[in-house]
Amino acid sequence: MCLKFLCLCRLKKRPFSGCHARRPVFFLTAGASAARDYCVILWYDLKTVTRFELMNHFSFYSPTEFVFGRGTEQQAGALCRAYGATRVLVVYGQGHVVRSGLLRQLTDQLLQAGLACVTLGGVQPNPLDDKVYEGISLARREHVDFLLAVGGGSVIDTAKAIAAGVCYAGDFWDFYGLNVPVERALKVGVVLTIPAAGSEGSGNSVITRREGLVKVSLRTPKVLRPVFAVMNPELTFTLPPFQTACGIADMMAHIMERYFTNTPHCETTDRLCEGLLCAIIEQGRRVMDCPDDYDARANLMWSGTLAHNGVCGVGREEDWYSHFLEHEISALYDVAHGAGLAVVFPAWLTWMAHHHPQKVVQFACRVWDVRPASDDTVTALEGVACLRRYWQGLGLPVTLAQLGIERPDVDTITDKLHRLKGPQVGSYVRLTPDNTREILQLMQG
Repeated sequence: MCLKFLCLCRLKKRPFSGCHARRPVFFLTAGASAARDYCVILWYDLKTVTRFELMNHFSFYSPTEFVFGRGTEQQAGALCRAYGATRVLVVYGQGHVVRSGLLRQLTDQLLQAGLACVTLGGVQPNPLDDKVYEGISLARREHVDFLLAVGGGSVIDTAKAIAAGVCYAGDFWDFYGLNVPVERALKVGVVLTIPAAGSEGSGNSVITRREGLVKVSLRTPKVLRPVFAVMNPELTFTLPPFQTACGIADMMAHIMERYFTNTPHCETTDRLCEGLLCAIIEQGRRVMDCPDDYDARANLMWSGTLAHNGVCGVGREEDWYSHFLEHEISALYDVAHGAGLAVVFPAWLTWMAHHHPQKVVQFACRVWDVRPASDDTVTALEGVACLRRYWQGLGLPVTLAQLGIERPDVDTITDKLHRLKGPQVGSYVRLTPDNTREILQLMQG
């Protein structure tokens, strides 16, 4: 066991007493998992061992350059060159950037900056490994040394997978399916058009393997973080209302996966999470009422980045059960990720309200202004109801039937989740297959 000396620790509601109060002590931490560090006092006579819980130790790394504001997409060519690009692969989605003229504008900029470029379009929501393999082959054939992702999370995640795969002699899926660490990757830049996933500021990537419909998330805190992200809120004005709503649910879910924790003494990040959630709720309503409200779009776009660049999760254990469960649902039924989360999260919170309500109560009171009842479960359930009503007001589904899944294959979803993630999933409560079936039942309304 690795041990580190500490000079300070905080007693958890236990005063020193008896002879132990007069004896010297020394402080140690067991440096085991990143999920949780415990500080322990060891007395000289070793008759008493008292455990202290602290905010987790952490290292926060966020090197991405964010270029935010009107017209900033006009800097993309110069930014690529500044970050060492000579031959750029531009990755985009299913045609909107072509029809809007944005793709032509960007490729012209690259040429004017003296850079060669090739393009790869057709990335779909819930991106598949097929497109990653196609991109790796194209990048190697064209001797690409930089990727520019133009779009939202699916496009950015695909570009990251290509960037890692080009530099790897094996199958890129090793990173996702076998937990092989990504040690080298091409640099990735982003022109963001869909605020939701927060992939422009994170090292994460989610890809679905067509064979077996396995959807897996990859976390690489350093290697795959984009070197820059161009963020012009005006590029989001023409997003359809449902896509905007799905983005709102996704960014809220990214915050809540970090917010619901058992790690104590995290008041700073609690308040960051709560403030962002309140901002998203308010700005989301404004955007839905007035899609070309620049200020509301700008606040929402920046909120999506802060929701998932890691700052809300420092010093605390994170959960991620709801995302993992939604990945299995969207892999099987090809539903929009944000819409799936709008169904999963209220069901998960309802289950927690009955089994571990403490943080759900705090969420209800601080985010939704629920007045505390004498029964914590009642307070928690009112907070869940507020969330459900908000998402319904945005036009999102909150049951599997509303999501278009009338007869969910509960056994397959449960089996795939726990086969991939283990017999117990999550951290706020470690959930078993039986618990997953209960949550899926709650999702049916």
